[in-house]
Amino acid sequence: MATRTATKPGAKTSFKKTSSSTSTAMLPWLGLALLLLMADQFTKVLILGYYRLGDATYITSFFNVVRVHNTGAAFSFLASESGWQRWFFTGIGALAAVFIIWMLKSHPGQKLFSLAMACILGGAIGNVIDRTLHGYVVDFLDFHYGNWHFPAFNIADSAITIGAICLILDEVLRVRRSR
Repeated sequence: MATRTATKPGAKTSFKKTSSSTSTAMLPWLGLALLLLMADQFTKVLILGYYRLGDATYITSFFNVVRVHNTGAAFSFLASESGWQRWFFTGIGALAAVFIIWMLKSHPGQKLFSLAMACILGGAIGNVIDRTLHGYVVDFLDFHYGNWHFPAFNIADSAITIGAICLILDEVLRVRRSR
């Protein structure tokens, strides 16, 4: 909802967004983040229910479904540490979620930016849930070719990656428009 304000008769009328309209504009983005979170958690529940650690199903010559536990961050960064990284990455994810919600509230009309934020939000919360419940992130998508092997990842990681790409694209387009 917008409120109308005017200072004097005949003066220009200005409209200010109220927090109600900002919150309403955020809803589609929060809904997308929730859908990504639900897809991520649903697939992880399936993997945890049907696969033991290290199990793999070969789908194609370049793709497997596996069960891998990642106690680190992207590409198993800090995975070999003593356990402090669990709470460190959980805290970073939680802080990122709060910051992203604030960003969504501040910029709900910027579609590509908000899409990026929603994807990152859904993915970050998905991995925070894993770290909190299990002490590790459940990864299961495994791509490889010949001797090359990409580290296993999940839906949350994919959402974060797509969000990061959209964020970069949004910035490139913003810079081009400002010229």
